Amino acid sequence: MRLKKILVVVFLLGTVTTYAQLKIDAEVRPRFEYRHGFQTLFPDDADPAAFVSQRTRLNAGYVMEKLDFFLSLQDVRVWGDVPQLNRADRNGFSVHEAWARIALDTSWAIKLGRQEIIYDDSRIFGNVGWAQQARSHDVALIQYGNNGFKADFGFAFNQDGETLTGTTLTTNTYKAFQYAWLHKDWDDVSGSLLILNNGLQYIDSDNSDNNETRYSQTIGAHIKTKGEIGLTANLFYQFGKDISDNDLSAYLLALEASYKASENVGLKLGGELISGNDNGVPSDGDNNAFNPFYGTNHKFNGLMDYFYVGNHLNNVGLLDIYAAVNFKLNTKSNLNVALHNFSAAADYSEKQFGNEIDVVYSLKVQQFVTLKAGYSHLFESDGMEILKGNSDGNINNWGWVMIAIKPTLFKSNSK
Repeated sequence: MRLKKILVVVFLLGTVTTYAQLKIDAEVRPRFEYRHGFQTLFPDDADPAAFVSQRTRLNAGYVMEKLDFFLSLQDVRVWGDVPQLNRADRNGFSVHEAWARIALDTSWAIKLGRQEIIYDDSRIFGNVGWAQQARSHDVALIQYGNNGFKADFGFAFNQDGETLTGTTLTTNTYKAFQYAWLHKDWDDVSGSLLILNNGLQYIDSDNSDNNETRYSQTIGAHIKTKGEIGLTANLFYQFGKDISDNDLSAYLLALEASYKASENVGLKLGGELISGNDNGVPSDGDNNAFNPFYGTNHKFNGLMDYFYVGNHLNNVGLLDIYAAVNFKLNTKSNLNVALHNFSAAADYSEKQFGNEIDVVYSLKVQQFVTLKAGYSHLFESDGMEILKGNSDGNINNWGWVMIAIKPTLFKSNSK
């Protein structure tokens, strides 16, 4: 009832306000997954997992002459996680985004509230759109844009509730961050510079006087060229302190070349080197493992999520050499095939982790409906067995089918 009232008020405002536009759209995205070695090696005496998860969203965007407002409500569930005839839902609707953007003049604006943060190829900041719940931040942005130059200055400070004393955060998230993202477009190349000061809450269970925010700094660049042969590069360096008060010195280097072989075939060849710790642990107060923080990590290093998706942090790092080919089958469908070779970036008893092949098919069924299906297979080496603590030697594969239905429910005309 509360949601209905909100939408009615927004609709009425859109019909009477000059220079205003209201857009309401929705998303229903069920996905079936079969997991037999997804994210970690499949053990003996276990059954594979199979389930259907679903994301449902209702989005409302309201644009005025100097004010943008956006609200995104979502429900995330697994089919069957709530019994039939149940009086209450398990999760219910949550607020994925709720922000307002105020234009100060033609170049400057302030954007406040819960919002997705996506920059460049989503390596450090991304919305993790593959995950049904996705990622958003409670943040204040100061934005500038003029003549192909953009600048965002972001500020976040998190607490787990209103209090009368203290600022110790117990929620499993970052305590605070401040960042600057600078981006410039030229005719044949674009470049970005990111500077991030990221604070994590340290809690001393024995002495609360020692509770503090420990900050690390990340600085780096993203460069992309345009043309028949395209080049994309990421170069990032991290320093400062990690959550355990180790001195942080880590890096990420990536280079990818793309080539449009024909109207229907595109090729990619690349590599990414992410620094890590010898033998997989920080030593002598030094941590050399890079952390991609808030990036869309599912997009990188293989779709089976063996690295940097809730795992592999403060470990031996990663060298990922990959090749991919995309086939445009017709105007509505395409097929993408990628092959990865994984190995440790730091010293390790067995550096070779193995190979992964990912196949993804996409079909635009109709205007608002897209069907996707994928299959991935991991061919592990001895190093992966040591890394994951599993030498059972089972097949490790993963398959999924997803349909995304994203209709526009209402769109008013500008006045």
